[in-house]
Amino acid sequence: MTAGDRRPGSRFDDVADAAARAFDLLPSTPQDVRPPAGSGQRRPARRVSADPDTVERDLIKLVLTLVELLRQLMERQALQRVDAGDLTEEQEERLGATLMILHDRMVELCAQYDLSMQDLNLDLGPLGTLLPPAE
Repeated sequence: MTAGDRRPGSRFDDVADAAARAFDLLPSTPQDVRPPAGSGQRRPARRVSADPDTVERDLIKLVLTLVELLRQLMERQALQRVDAGDLTEEQEERLGATLMILHDRMVELCAQYDLSMQDLNLDLGPLGTLLPPAE
């Protein structure tokens, strides 16, 4: 059969067959996934618990994690701007003071909910951790 002899729906059949073959190659369970070579055995990713007794703390943990990620991104961008000389001395002082206040407030909020800054670093499984390691 040539390409011109195919009926219009056969292209969809080809796509469906290709998709089925691709899904057959995927691991069916998490146990079938091998850790990357040389990485050692990874522990399973922590999950957010939907326990009614801890839902407030878990939600706060998720929100604080996102705020900490944004804080670290802002800090990196600020350092790049300082290194590039884009800021006046007064702007650098204000920016530094603001970032220190934000960090202190994050520590206070973590303490209020009995969390540490390390608790905010979610494990994304094969992707590693959400936040970069502390320097």
